[in-house]
Amino acid sequence: MAVTVEARKISDGAPRAVTVLGSTGSVGCSTLDLIERQREQYDIVALTAHRRVDELVEQARRLKPRLAVVADEACYAELKSGLSGTGIEVAAGEAAVSDAAARPTDWIMAGIVGAAGLAPTLAAVRQGACIALANKECLVSAGALFLNEITRSGSRLLPVDSEHNAIFQVLDATRLDMVDKIILTASGGPFRTRSLDEMAAMTPEQAVAHPRWTMGAKISVDSATLMNKGLELIEAHYLFPVGAERLDIIIHPESIVHSMVAYVDGSVLAQLGTPDMRTPISYALAWPERMETPAKRLDLAEIGALHFEKPDAGRFPALRLARTALEQGGLAPTVLNAANEIAVSSFLARRIGFLDISRLVEAISQNLAIELGATFLTDPEQLETVYEIDHLARVRAEEWVQKHSV
Repeated sequence: MAVTVEARKISDGAPRAVTVLGSTGSVGCSTLDLIERQREQYDIVALTAHRRVDELVEQARRLKPRLAVVADEACYAELKSGLSGTGIEVAAGEAAVSDAAARPTDWIMAGIVGAAGLAPTLAAVRQGACIALANKECLVSAGALFLNEITRSGSRLLPVDSEHNAIFQVLDATRLDMVDKIILTASGGPFRTRSLDEMAAMTPEQAVAHPRWTMGAKISVDSATLMNKGLELIEAHYLFPVGAERLDIIIHPESIVHSMVAYVDGSVLAQLGTPDMRTPISYALAWPERMETPAKRLDLAEIGALHFEKPDAGRFPALRLARTALEQGGLAPTVLNAANEIAVSSFLARRIGFLDISRLVEAISQNLAIELGATFLTDPEQLETVYEIDHLARVRAEEWVQKHSV
């Protein structure tokens, strides 16, 4: 995935043109925080949000993008009114978000959560920009399709997830044959030491109370089930093509070692840092250079000890489900992701229990493998196919919830 045009360096003097998709989310806000600390180095082309109009208006008034877009068309009037007199162009609707992503720019933060980020991120890829990828669903749901478009456009993916960004920093991508294993670290989430009986009674409030990271509700629940790490396993397969058998996961509750690469000579290279998303975002934002961040500096003497343990597949079946989907390939990861999104939203709405999340995902994956037959194992060539299967999986998942609702 080589870049066809040399990335514009921060030190070149000319501001780097940037677009932030999902600017009101956690990753988007952290990105804007970094940009504001070196404001003269960046020219903001567009900011987009789903429906948090008040926050988008505040960001736009502060940062002066050329365009502000809200995905929910019902919010258009409020956005237009909020930015009246600023000279900032406004638009609304899902198509408008993709149009914003397609506007010429140097660098795009793909921070829209879930399947909603597929079309805008693909539009960004097709224009050949550097894509800071925070939407893991793009590669999970349509990995082969995205990689084909990246090759065609000459775009470059810069991973933003702390684990993949860590690997990106320490991996010798020119000598993948020298890699023995890529090791993704996982905090273990808030239920790392809980029994199955205890987890069965866990509430949404307990599931989103992550011990190390401050994240949105959906990704926090994914961390609690370890599905987040399962999705990251699939994403790593597309980002770092060493083969599924050379991808591993280890629990590391301190979240200091963000991931590791083991080489054939016995060396293990790791990227360490305090748990602050501004560190990996900054690496993508300033790439191929680095920039200063306000992240707390790492003091290993203060921490004292780092711990590692194997994940418990019995208590956290999401890892097994994700690896199975990766090995099956085709549309299996698409189904896994869609079913999981319905399962998590249903849990947050108190319609199903915590342990039902993985049960739902496994049931839908097995059922659709039978229903779709050979199609289930075929890589999609069009985004429309991904949407079709994604929708089908969501319908089947919702039917499961209705039958098993607590």
